[in-house]
Amino acid sequence: MPITCKRRDEESQSNDESNREHTFTAFVYKARFWFVVSQTIGEEFTPPALPTWNTERALAALNIEQIPFTDTDGNCQGFTTRQRQIAINPVAQLPHKTLFHELGHALLHIGEGAFTDTERTPRNLREVEAEAVALLCCEALDLDGAEYARGYIQTWLYRGVGFNAEAIPEKSAQKIFRAADQTLRAGRLQPEQHDQQCGSPN
Repeated sequence: MPITCKRRDEESQSNDESNREHTFTAFVYKARFWFVVSQTIGEEFTPPALPTWNTERALAALNIEQIPFTDTDGNCQGFTTRQRQIAINPVAQLPHKTLFHELGHALLHIGEGAFTDTERTPRNLREVEAEAVALLCCEALDLDGAEYARGYIQTWLYRGVGFNAEAIPEKSAQKIFRAADQTLRAGRLQPEQHDQQCGSPN
């Protein structure tokens, strides 16, 4: 966190200008001091377009809205609301992987809010399912992030918060494949659309 400090030139014994207070900026560590990108100054961040998959097209086809990221938790990469809304941290390490992860939550878990606790998928299995969707999408589109997705899945799979297993259950696997297929189909560009997006001649 930047702070403004003052100091006086003690070497000078006179009352001239050199004896006045001088200000300078120092940086100190403050626990739990976070700010969001909207609180900074600079040009609006625009994430790079994915070569064969279009975010706006997918969101429209899946009836999911992307909203501004406002969470001040510095470790939060993105979130999903019960109103079929997702938000991606503009400084997320891998924004496309986070996008696929949140789309996975939106497709697989939003409807569970009306279920009883016993019917609801345990939290760590929900994270496994959403990240597995992200893994499949990254691999299918030849994007970075698959290695991080595998580590994330393994971490949550062994958490044991209401669920503990050495492998993803078959029922979850079916849900994951279905959600990944929906996501890829919703945003995948046809060859002519890909040429238009990339500015290539027809």
